[in-house]
Amino acid sequence: MTLQSDAIINSFHSFLSQVDFPCVAAKDASAKGNIKIMIAAHMACPVDDKAILAFIYDFVNSYRQHRKGFQSLAVIFEEPLCSNEGMFEALMWQRLQALRNLDSKHFDYDKRVSPEPSSAAFSYSLMEEAFFVLALHPFSSRPARQYQYPALIFNPHEQFVQMKAGGTYDKMKTIVRRRDMNYSGSINPMLNDFGTTSEALQYSGTVYNDTWQCPLKNL
Repeated sequence: MTLQSDAIINSFHSFLSQVDFPCVAAKDASAKGNIKIMIAAHMACPVDDKAILAFIYDFVNSYRQHRKGFQSLAVIFEEPLCSNEGMFEALMWQRLQALRNLDSKHFDYDKRVSPEPSSAAFSYSLMEEAFFVLALHPFSSRPARQYQYPALIFNPHEQFVQMKAGGTYDKMKTIVRRRDMNYSGSINPMLNDFGTTSEALQYSGTVYNDTWQCPLKNL
């Protein structure tokens, strides 16, 4: 790992450890060492896709064996320093599509979720493990997503299912929304209750209108 990579990883933990950062689950995972982080080169380039996929597969194997506490994986890209939200969003779907294309050669879609982005049951899938993806970048319209590097955060979908079944999801949702109001001055208009609308609407942080269609294609 390079000095640049170390600096980026430290900056990411500092970002999450801000006292008023809204997502308490991410703060807890960071503090407990439950976030695995990979530094990739350029978000527009496929050169690191196989390495990213291998990193995610290692995470999935570990997660399936040790499901203690909230766990997450972050892929942080050194470049580009996106100049606007639209540019980042295009690159985000490009990378997610490329990873899914590679993954589909070896794994089916997670049967616990829908592969159709328009479905309320949709979730992104790699290694037959569903993920709720959150994106960060400097020009996000949501202050809580404004991290200095473009990044994709992969959160195992099953964790949210378990929280909802255990009765802790609504409590966490209330806390996060209150903190986001204090941090950002408003609640994310794309933030919906888990399982009520397609989670694809929440991945990038962009505010979409009713005509938006997710560009992700399932193979």
